[in-house]
Amino acid sequence: MVRIRAKAKQVRSELMVSKGWIQGVALVMVFGFAVMGFLALRTYTDSMPQPKQVVDSQGEVIFTGAEITDGQQTFAGRGLQQYGSIMGHGGYLGPDYTADYLRRSAGFVLEALTASGVQDPQGELVEMMRTNRFDVASGDLVFTDLQIAAFKDITQHYAEYFGSPTTQYGLIPNVITDPAEVHELTAFFAWTAWASAAERPGHDYSYSNNWPAEPLVDNAPTADIIVWSALSLISLMVALGTLFGLYGRWSKKMGWQHGEETPALSFRQPGEVKVTPAQSATAWFFFVVALMFLAQAFLGAAIEHYRADLSSFFGIDLAQILPFNLARTWHVQLSLLWTAASFLAAGIFLAPYISGREPKRQHWLAYGLLGALAVVIAGSFVGEAMSVFGVEAAKDSIFWGMQWEYIDLPKVWQGMLVVGLTLWIVIIYRGIRARLKSEHRFNLPWLFFYSGLAIPAFYAVGMLAGTEVHLSVAEFWRFWVVHLWVEDFLELFTTVMVAYIFVMLGVVRHKIAMQIILLDVILYSAGGILGTMHHLYFSGTPVEHMALGAFFSALEVIPLTFLTIEAWSFLQLGSRQESRSSAPFPHRWAVMFLVAVGFWNFLGAGIFGFLINLPIISYYEIGTALTANHAHAAMMGVYGMLGVGLALFALRYLIPANRWPDRLAKLSFWCLNLGLAWMTFATLLPLGVIQLWHSINDGYFEARSLNFITEPGNAVLEWLRLPGDVLFIVGGVMPFVWIAWLGVRYRIKGSTQDVPMEALFVEAQPAVSVSAYRAEPTIEDGSPAGSTSGYASDNRSTTDSKTDDDTRPVDGS
Repeated sequence: MVRIRAKAKQVRSELMVSKGWIQGVALVMVFGFAVMGFLALRTYTDSMPQPKQVVDSQGEVIFTGAEITDGQQTFAGRGLQQYGSIMGHGGYLGPDYTADYLRRSAGFVLEALTASGVQDPQGELVEMMRTNRFDVASGDLVFTDLQIAAFKDITQHYAEYFGSPTTQYGLIPNVITDPAEVHELTAFFAWTAWASAAERPGHDYSYSNNWPAEPLVDNAPTADIIVWSALSLISLMVALGTLFGLYGRWSKKMGWQHGEETPALSFRQPGEVKVTPAQSATAWFFFVVALMFLAQAFLGAAIEHYRADLSSFFGIDLAQILPFNLARTWHVQLSLLWTAASFLAAGIFLAPYISGREPKRQHWLAYGLLGALAVVIAGSFVGEAMSVFGVEAAKDSIFWGMQWEYIDLPKVWQGMLVVGLTLWIVIIYRGIRARLKSEHRFNLPWLFFYSGLAIPAFYAVGMLAGTEVHLSVAEFWRFWVVHLWVEDFLELFTTVMVAYIFVMLGVVRHKIAMQIILLDVILYSAGGILGTMHHLYFSGTPVEHMALGAFFSALEVIPLTFLTIEAWSFLQLGSRQESRSSAPFPHRWAVMFLVAVGFWNFLGAGIFGFLINLPIISYYEIGTALTANHAHAAMMGVYGMLGVGLALFALRYLIPANRWPDRLAKLSFWCLNLGLAWMTFATLLPLGVIQLWHSINDGYFEARSLNFITEPGNAVLEWLRLPGDVLFIVGGVMPFVWIAWLGVRYRIKGSTQDVPMEALFVEAQPAVSVSAYRAEPTIEDGSPAGSTSGYASDNRSTTDSKTDDDTRPVDGS
């Protein structure tokens, strides 16, 4: 009798949740990005016009559109957006150059009109500045004689300002001395100031919705600003009421409380869990992450010192070697790089536990990725320094030329970072490919992959925001990175990772984890996608950007409120599981960092974010310390704490148990959180409120002036931050660096390609095992070691045969 071996067909598992969840996500995404597509079209077609040339009444050219673009590239390329701002966006030490030019030009014209004996000089000034003399057909913009005289006067002012031979402004001496570059830079400022005062055709407000507040040119909040502020508040109250109503009705079916049904567990201790070579390699990732975090914190301290004492750094003229704009550039870049690198490393670490096996030579790719990231960081930092110091080779260079704030990397290094992120998702796919083949395309492993795929995809959008692109268009695409990439899709990926960690620890079942993930996706994306437009209220875009941005950004508070409500349930659930476990819970401080994420998400992103997102508040506060307050509390409080928490989770398995410094983890947790709270409540929040009041009462120009920032009373508030910074760096960051160093020095080497699939725990109660594709060893109670398939929600469809190989006789006997 002849026998043949037939390979059984692998059948995908069933979807673990109702299709309604997937349909809800699809609906939100399709709607959100369809409207974003419409807004993109409107940005290209109806933003503030950039003239081909600016001429006098006789047609003589004052400056050209090409010179405006050159000035824009100089502004970005010399790092001036990291010092001051343009149309509200940029650094907070220098002035907002749109508001600065507008005030200086209006003041010059008003003085000239008064001196000439005009009966109503103020009325004449308003008429002159608000009249739109742009000709669409020819592309010419006509300036009056007084506007031209003001332009020449202000050009001389900026020549002296940027040509200062000292470091009195926190910049290097003689920043820009070339008369042609000063002329182009002033042309760029003049264009944005013109758009902020000249009325949009068919309307009684300017291209920037009457921003900045400037009484000399009759710039005041528009009806749209007030109405959409009110409507966004109403939408928030309606959404909160709906949330509480739905939560009261279905909280037992969709929140962490549903996890009460999980059986008692015994957590696998770190020494009992083997790691793969690629997992072991992530120790180097986390060490590099910790070093970048330390460097970022020191740079932040230097930036803060500039605000407290502009003239010297404890007797050192710091601006000679590390000017404010370079320090802030590196500080902002590192804040994005170290948190993102921690997420990438955590994804590589989790992948083997998702699939149960690691492909051969996966660790080679991991080390290659780490090397590539190091090269990108080093190359971009060198380029940024060359740009700030005005090295000729960096001018307009795709290798060394600096770009806009947040995407400062020179174009080549930006592209290489996209390639690096793509390599990372290839590593992830390679690691979980076998598991993906057996899972429904919307089950948890696929959600992990999809959320990871969005990271390189949405960061790549920033490539569209070149410094040669129209300012409004560049802002539109830039904030896809700043808001959509960071606040939506990185948040989505980390939500999936955290939920997966809880599944692996046995705290929740797959179905509950998926429901929480999909609910978060719906809630975050419902407000987060279109909420991106709250960054573009005053960037020269049409009014619908403000309307939709205000309305939907208010809804961003909803998921943060939901997470805060659920935080107590989560803590109760975790405490109950730990008390029922026969082995100690090994991730106390990692989980505490995740709890801190929930707190700062609600406070920093929710309360502080909503505070500045209302159009009427943003109108007066954009670019003030309130913006910095939200940025620090949200970026460090959410993504920073999450990055540290994920690192501690992985390092717990990479550092031998007898080397694990639990007290240092505890010290780092408390000092990071207390230091951040000190930073916000002692300095940034009170200073921001004072600056907001000053902006409303005295004017935006005054509130953003260097004189206001360096006033003695404000300087005291800046110095009050010092103890918090010391606590944050010495007590919070340095212990984390030491823990990461222990991970490198004593790291457990990868000794296996096979690891328990989704099981960092052992059930203490009998459970029925269902294993679809491979035989697995079982523990004494009959449940499979290294599997969560004892849960009904984890059962995967089996093939018709009991094994992968079916032996059948040819003759049918």
